[in-house]
This record gives sequence, C-alpha cells and structure tokens, in this order.
Amino acid sequence: MDNLTVQYLHAAVAAVIGILFISYLIKRGRAGSDHKPPEAAGGWPLIGHLYLLGGSGEPPYEVMGGLADKYGPIFSIRFGVHSAVVMSSWELAKECFTTLDIVISSRPKYTAARILGYDYANFGFSPYGDFWRDMRKIAVSELLSAARLELLRDIRHSEVRSALKDLYRTWLKKRGPSGDLLVEMKQWLGDVNLNVILMMVSGKRYSDASEDEQQVKRIRRVFGEFFHLLGLSVIGDAIPALGWLDLGGKVKDMKRTAKEMDNIVSQWLEEHRQKRDSTEVKTEQDFIDVLQSAINQVDLAGYDFETVLKATCTTIIAGAIDTTAVTMIWTLSLLLNNSHALQKVQEELDEHVGKERLVNELDIKKLVYLQAVVKETQRLCPTAPFTGPREFTEDCSLGGYKIKAGTRFMLNIWKMHRDPRVWSNPLEFQPERFLSTHKGLDVKGQHFEFLPFGGGRRSCPGISFGIQMTQLVLATFLQAFEITTPSNAQVNMSATFGLTNMKTTALEVLIKPILPHELFFEDEA
Repeated sequence: MDNLTVQYLHAAVAAVIGILFISYLIKRGRAGSDHKPPEAAGGWPLIGHLYLLGGSGEPPYEVMGGLADKYGPIFSIRFGVHSAVVMSSWELAKECFTTLDIVISSRPKYTAARILGYDYANFGFSPYGDFWRDMRKIAVSELLSAARLELLRDIRHSEVRSALKDLYRTWLKKRGPSGDLLVEMKQWLGDVNLNVILMMVSGKRYSDASEDEQQVKRIRRVFGEFFHLLGLSVIGDAIPALGWLDLGGKVKDMKRTAKEMDNIVSQWLEEHRQKRDSTEVKTEQDFIDVLQSAINQVDLAGYDFETVLKATCTTIIAGAIDTTAVTMIWTLSLLLNNSHALQKVQEELDEHVGKERLVNELDIKKLVYLQAVVKETQRLCPTAPFTGPREFTEDCSLGGYKIKAGTRFMLNIWKMHRDPRVWSNPLEFQPERFLSTHKGLDVKGQHFEFLPFGGGRRSCPGISFGIQMTQLVLATFLQAFEITTPSNAQVNMSATFGLTNMKTTALEVLIKPILPHELFFEDEA
C-alpha cells in the first residue's frame, strides 16, 4: 500500500476508535444516572449509621457536615432498614424544591410523630395529601397570612410591651448594688411568645400571678420536652422488628409528654368554650372559633373532630413558642460575643427611634442592621439545622443519581449555610454581608443558598410571624436595656439537638434600663 492509502487507513481506524470511545462515554454517562449516591463508610450491621444521630458526641448536623467534606454534597447513609440521602449544596436544594418538590413533600412515619402528633393528625407531620393541604391552608389563611398578622398587630405590641414593663418592675425590686439585674433570657422570651400566640389563637394570656406562674413553668417544661423528643429516633424506627424495645426509656418519655401536652391543650379549649358560652361579648372571632368552623368543611381522613382541633392548636402554639425563642436566644448570644455588632444595633435604634418613645413594628423597616443581624444568626445557627423528616414518594433522579421511593430525605441546612463558594469567611459572624454581597436574599425559600425556614411546599408556614416577632421583641428589648454577661464572659455556644437546635446552657444576661422610667408605663398614662 502506498503512503496515502496507509494515512487514510490510519485516519479511518482513529475515527472508528473515536466514535467507539465517545459512544462508551455516553453510555457510561447514561449508566451513571442509574448509580446510587456514594454510601458513607462505617455503617454497622443491622443498625447502619444510626449511631451517628447521637452516639458520636457531636451534633448530627456537624457529623453529616464532616461526611459531606469526604463524600461530596450528596451521599447516602442507612438507618437500620431505611436508606437516606443527605444533601448540603444549594444546587441540590434548588432541584429538590422545584423539580422534585411534590416527590419530597411527604413525611415518613416514626414513633415520636405518632405519639406526640396525635397519630399524625398534627398537620406538621401528616403525609402529603388532601388532609395536610387543607389543614395547612386553614392555618395560614386564618392565622399566619400577612393580612391576618396585620390585623393582630395590636396583640403583639400589647404583649411585648406588657412583658417589658414586667421585666422593668422586676428590675426595680431586685436590682443589685451596681444597678444590674440577672435575667435568664430563655424563660423571658418564651413567656413573651407564649402570651402572644395564646392571645392570637384563643384570646387567653397568663399573668404573673402565683397560680399562673406554676402553670407557665409546667408549659415551658412540657413544650421543651415536646420539641426535644420530636427530633429523636428510637430503635423501632430503624428496625421495626425491635419496636418493642424502649432503650433509654425514650418512648415512655414521649407518652408521658404527649399526655401532659394533651391535658394542657384540652384545658385551653375548655376555657375557651366556657368563655364563648358566657355572656361576655366578643368583638371578633379568634383562631379557635374559625378553626372549629373550618374543620367541619374538611375531610378529616378518619380522625375525629376533637383530635384534629387539639392537634392543630398544638402544632401552631408549639411552633410559635419554641422556634421563635430559639432564634432570639442565638441572636442575643452572638451579639454579646460580638460587642461591635451590639453597639451598631443600639446606635441604629438611637438614630431611627430615639429614647423618647418605644419602638414599634412600623420602625422595623428602618432597622436594616438589626434585620441583617437576625439573618446572619439564621445562617450560622439555623433553628432547624435539617429540614423536617421527609421521604421520596417516587423513584427519581437527583444530582445525577438514582433515588428509590421510600428513601429518607435530609437537607443539611447548617452545612449549606457554611458553603465557602457562597459565603466568604463562612464561620465568622458578619451581618454586613446581608447589606452588601447578599443584600437581596430573603428567608422565604426563594433563594436556595439561604433556607433557614426550609423550602418548597413543606417549608415553615409561620415564616412571617417568626420574622415579625423576632425583630419586634429584640428591637424592644435592646432599645430598653443595656445588656452584658456576668464578668463580661463569652457566651457558651454549644447546642442540644432535637427538632430545633436549642442552646445547651442558659443565657444569663445582666440588664440595666437605658430608657426613661415613664416610657415603661406609658400605656398606663
């Protein structure tokens, strides 16, 4: 063969090899779509990776964050017989809450939700379907919508100012020689939220009378246990055949707490009925009145009327008390550990409100640095580091991997909020980022790199209430009092993981009034 023929032959062979190689790559890529996400090493026989949810001594979201550093933004783990995928990137979050939103909008069944959620009648833990959709719609439209919250603005103002006045009276009676009063903030913030949400739901509040104080202490304890236990898994959730075991007595604790919770809510409903049946004239319906009427129009999916009523009230009240208070506590903790930021907040209040009147909700839009502080807190210390428990209801593809129906879904929001591709100096407290590089980000689930309230259909329905209460209470408290820690010590930032991520140790703060005496009692003038 001449040289030209040889060259043509070589070219033809090279072309064939190239085509075969490209065909192989295409087939491999297609086959890749059938691959499962990489499974984390270290799974134990029978229980899988269940020990990672508490046995390591680290919070689960930090453990999962460490695994993401090793395996990438999506990997799988096993909880006994159940598989789960853990994600930690905004790209995967966007895919989940847009393309796959319906597929991941159901809840798995697990012991805590069954026992504490009235056998899943609590719509926060109901499976995706008509009942969940109807009950969530009622809660949002009749209590948590922007229009409804605006109508209830006076309740928020009144209760926050009443709490401020009570705190000032305590300072007058019990302040120390240096003029400071030591206050445990979890209790005070929890009581503010309790009275606001009870007034919104049932027209009821607790006073500082001794008989009420005992009830308030009981409510604080029960709701605290409620949220802690809801975030726990038991051996029967991972291995159904061992469901009869109650290692550590968690199931017993759940049943006891559920009974106490039911007694409290039943008492509230009975008091509401007595008030309704009395000769007292009501100017407008509260949420319980509306709820009772609305429930009659809903297919209750086999539940009885009273169960749905109590379950719905429980999820609304519990969510409002705990999650909002958790955000406030972390915000104050970060401000106390970053005195320059605390000073900026107080300077902003002085500039836009002053010391001649109390701050109100209309002022909040001017307090842009305070808003940035709250957002940065929600980035660093999200109330719920994971989205609530969900599961895939159909076979699907996510991030190029095949996911089977029934697989559990976990988005590690805590890890995602520390992504250095999105956040410069991600471990540092820098509220200024929300006034510059991330100015346009909000918390309502449309910016997938920042999801403190979750995303998609199953995101928190109380976003607007949580934001309004957090900003109003913090603005009011920080306008009224100078705050420091005992001995100017740094605040311990360790956390205890449950359904929400509560600060482990109490937040004790020394307060001293910085407003004129008469402002604390202006409503009595």
